[in-house]
Amino acid sequence: MTASTTAVSTPARRRTAVILLAGLGSLAGLGAVGALAHFSSNAWVMGSFGASCVLLFGFPDGPFSRPRNLVGGHLLSSAIGLLVLHLCGPDWYFMPLAGALALMLMLATDTVHPPAGSNPVIIFLAQPGWDFLVLPTLAGALVLLVISQVWRRAARPR
Repeated sequence: MTASTTAVSTPARRRTAVILLAGLGSLAGLGAVGALAHFSSNAWVMGSFGASCVLLFGFPDGPFSRPRNLVGGHLLSSAIGLLVLHLCGPDWYFMPLAGALALMLMLATDTVHPPAGSNPVIIFLAQPGWDFLVLPTLAGALVLLVISQVWRRAARPR
């Protein structure tokens, strides 16, 4: 018996200009929420926004980069995280329950945004109040959405 070899194709490397534009978009998105946090002394930033920028600017046409996925995924995941935290308490064993429920809700509503899957974990670590749903979750996601939409229009090939 001989071993058969199958040619494995690797994805084409991205052009330097595309890489630079993605980096600049991420810089603008994270810079905007960072500046808002700095100058307003409010929490506009959460860790999952960095991963959101990877999708929004690195893979802008991907299904997880759609506006409904970005905003809906973050909002639903944070809502579930807060709900479980406040109903069940901060015990470690409720955190995976919140994460699983957030995933199921994103799947059921077609709003899957993988970075938002970390929101329940962030919530269990920080133990914020219900205002976390508005700031940073909704407000930050909307800022990233606006920046990404402007970036997409500006970066489109002519």
